[in-house]
Amino acid sequence: MAENRGVVYMGQGKVEVRNIPFPKMEDPHGRKIEHGVILRVVSTNICGSDQHMVRGRTTAQVGLVLGHEITGEVLEVGRDVETLRKGDLVSVPFNVACGRCRTCKEQDTGVCLNVNPSRAGGAYGYVDMGGWIGGQAEYVLVPYADFNLLKFPDRDRAMAKIRDLTCLSDILPTGYHGAVTAGVGPGSTVYIAGAGPVGMAAAASARLLGAAVTIVGDVNPLRLAHAKSVGFETVDLSQDAPLGEQIAAILGTPEVDCAVDCVGFEARGHGQSGARSEAPATVLNSLMEITRAAGRIGIPGLYVTDDPGAADQAAKHGSLQIRFGLGWAKSHSFHTGQTPVMKYNRALMQAILWDRINVAEVVNVQVIGLDEAPQGYGEFDAGVAKKFVIDPHRMLAA
Repeated sequence: MAENRGVVYMGQGKVEVRNIPFPKMEDPHGRKIEHGVILRVVSTNICGSDQHMVRGRTTAQVGLVLGHEITGEVLEVGRDVETLRKGDLVSVPFNVACGRCRTCKEQDTGVCLNVNPSRAGGAYGYVDMGGWIGGQAEYVLVPYADFNLLKFPDRDRAMAKIRDLTCLSDILPTGYHGAVTAGVGPGSTVYIAGAGPVGMAAAASARLLGAAVTIVGDVNPLRLAHAKSVGFETVDLSQDAPLGEQIAAILGTPEVDCAVDCVGFEARGHGQSGARSEAPATVLNSLMEITRAAGRIGIPGLYVTDDPGAADQAAKHGSLQIRFGLGWAKSHSFHTGQTPVMKYNRALMQAILWDRINVAEVVNVQVIGLDEAPQGYGEFDAGVAKKFVIDPHRMLAA
């Protein structure tokens, strides 16, 4: 039996690389399956959603193997798998989906009805998402492999673009989903809340979709400097100037056509006096203020039903002080929820392979080894302008 190591949540803000069981052809309840494959992990990314768990802002249990952004090589194939072979290089959507239920058939794979007995929707290495083992490891099981996996058509060409293609498992489709659901199109003016990796992926997606101007807002000077360096307009939310005024200084008007929330529930208040105080509804409220009447707001940023670290009792149960009346009065459309990755990943793969989007540059991919993962988590939490990609077998180093 081969060995396996993975990144394990240890509580109190810590992760460690530990020996973990080698994957078996079994679901989280120990039932044998024949529709899965075991992958040798080629790359696996650290996500902002992982940080929420590590910070203690979810009900994640100590011992959870983290990681839902996975690219891998097929190592073992279940008896019922028909379209994949050993050696195939594949992208793994972070959604675990069966392909058989109503929501999967309607392309809403983020809320599959069959992979999580607790609620709709499953994911690898994530709290309350069905118990599927995470992929920040050397090897991982993927169920319903024929349905879930996106096979790269040419291995050598894919490896040449692997720093970009690794973003197909979550971050790029998530940013793209935010932009699409916000109605970004040719000539749009777009505001992206958050200059972290998802925000930068959303900005890259807005550019791909033909936006005329994309403005990225954040309080982190390093991330704002990076956003500017790759061609986007920026606003500094640590300043006391209202967001609308800063947008007007760029566009000549305090409103945009489309807005995307890439921050989520750990949002911070604006202005020098409040930049460090948590205000979980502040992003959504600010987006309603600066989005034009009848505009749309995409919300790929994570919001949770249980937040034990929230500042008040209501927020601990996902109840936020949102100015919904403002959005109603302006006839805004909102779109929330997990990204259905398979709705977009094949087209985005083509955009990468044909040089239509340079997402690795835009999100500033930095490749690290598995043993460097704890340091990567620490640097990411400190706010560096990087997207950490773990290379467990040193396949990206060459």
